[in-house]
Amino acid sequence: MPMNLAQPEPQLTRSPIMLDRIRASIPALPPAEQRVAKLVLQDPRSFSSMPVGELAERSHVSKPTVVRFCRSVGYDGLADFKLKLAGTVNEGVPFVHRSVDEDDKPGDLIVKVIDNAVAAMLKYRNDATSHAFERALVALTTTAQAKGRVEFYGVGNSGIVAQDAQHKFFRLGVNAVAMSDGHVQIMSATMLKAEDCAVIISNSGRSKDLIDVAEIALRKGATLIVITASSSPLAQLAQNQNQILLAADHPEDYDRYSPMVSRMLHLMIIDILTTGVALRLGQAQRPVLQEIKRNLRMRRYAQPE
Repeated sequence: MPMNLAQPEPQLTRSPIMLDRIRASIPALPPAEQRVAKLVLQDPRSFSSMPVGELAERSHVSKPTVVRFCRSVGYDGLADFKLKLAGTVNEGVPFVHRSVDEDDKPGDLIVKVIDNAVAAMLKYRNDATSHAFERALVALTTTAQAKGRVEFYGVGNSGIVAQDAQHKFFRLGVNAVAMSDGHVQIMSATMLKAEDCAVIISNSGRSKDLIDVAEIALRKGATLIVITASSSPLAQLAQNQNQILLAADHPEDYDRYSPMVSRMLHLMIIDILTTGVALRLGQAQRPVLQEIKRNLRMRRYAQPE
C-alpha cells in the first residue's frame, strides 16, 4: 500500500509550500520514490510537463513507481500532482520575466527584477563547486602559457556571453576567439589540438550545434569546459567524459521566459574565470593591461583634469 504521508492543503498557491512538503517527505519514502522526489525538486517546471515515460527514465524507476510517489505525498495520482505542481511554479508573465506581474509599476519592476537577480547570485555563490573552478582555471592557464587556443562557443544569447569572454581573455594575451555561427563552430572545433580549451556556454544545454561541437572537441583531444545546467545533455556529456562542468542552475524556465538571470550567471562565471587566470598568469601580464588602459584613455574625447 502506498504511504499517505500527508494530506494536501486545500489551496497550494505558492511553490515553496508544495516543494517543501516533498522535500520533507523524502526520508520516509522508499529509495525508488526518493529518486522521483529528487527529480521534482531539481526541475519542477520540467517535471510538470514531461510524460510519465520520460519521468520514469530520468528517475531510473518504473512508470508505476512515479504514480506511487505522487500518491505517497498526498495526491490522487500523476495527473493531479502535475496539475498542482504546474499551478504553483509557473508564476510571472510568460516570455517576459518569472517574477513580475502584468500590472506592476516601474518601482515594482525595479525591486522584483533586482531582487530576483540578487537571490539567484547568492544561491549560486552557496552552490558553486570550487573544485570544478580549480580544474577550469588550471586548464585555461595551462593553455594560455602553452600559447594554445581558448575557444568560446555559444548560440543566441549564449553567443553574446561567448563574445564577452573573448573580450576579457584576449586582453590577458590569451589566444581567445568566440564563435556563434554553427558552421564556423564545427570547422573551428575540428582544428582544435590537445593543448587547446573549448569553452561551451549554453542555458538549456540542449542545442544540437553545441553538443556536436563538444563531441568534436573531445575527439580532437581538447579540454572541454561546459557552462550550463547540471541536468542537461551537454552537462551529462562533459561528466561522462571526465571533463569540466561549471553548473549554472537557476529557477528560470528557458522555454517560458527570456534569459535574464541565466545570462548574468554565465557572465559572472566568465568574470570568475578571467580573474582567476589573470592571477595565475602573474605580474608579467599587468604591464600590458596597464598599457591597454593607457591607450584606451587616449581615445576618449574628454580627458580627466
